[in-house]
Amino acid sequence: MKENRVGEYLDSLFPNPTCELIYHTDYELLLAIVLSAQTTDKRVNLVTPVLFQKYPTLNDLKEARLKDLEDILRPIGSFRKKASYMKDISTILVEQYDGKVPVDREELIKLPGVGRKTINVFLSEFYGEAAIGVDTHVERVSKRLRIASSKDDVLKVEKKLMKYFPKEEWGKRHLQMVLFGRYYCKAVKPECEDCKIRDICFEKKKNIRSN
Repeated sequence: MKENRVGEYLDSLFPNPTCELIYHTDYELLLAIVLSAQTTDKRVNLVTPVLFQKYPTLNDLKEARLKDLEDILRPIGSFRKKASYMKDISTILVEQYDGKVPVDREELIKLPGVGRKTINVFLSEFYGEAAIGVDTHVERVSKRLRIASSKDDVLKVEKKLMKYFPKEEWGKRHLQMVLFGRYYCKAVKPECEDCKIRDICFEKKKNIRSN
């Protein structure tokens, strides 16, 4: 079956996939995921140590000057908006949740800058909840491997992945597809020649020809 081939290939490439964001607490992970929107984990990992060293607690972040946060986050893009998210999320967590990130999805979605993908990644990574976060890598890989249609939005992609893979594999498959899209099935110059499932790929001829 096609899904077995995809899963087996992902297992061969990434037998023990891990999240590449650096974090130590629940709120550090949540904030790092928010910061990772429209940028790379590598760039986020350059700024979060500085951020969390200067502001080691949520209350410190809550009291931080917005301009100081912007200066730290400037390398990752959309830094003004993300600095505002950092301050607003920290304030809400301190004042409404006693400094703990809520586990309830309905509460999480109320936080500024937090969407469905962020929630899925957070709950899967920190609590081991069965979930698949669809970022740009997961969406691209899903469509290239014909798991989803090219016209599907991220929610449709997520639902199709949930049907495609067994529930107990969702967390692992999410991480594997992120890494596969990041290092192999890249947006530009994907490494198609050595891919063992390229016959499944919707864009195989175009990608191989362009390399």
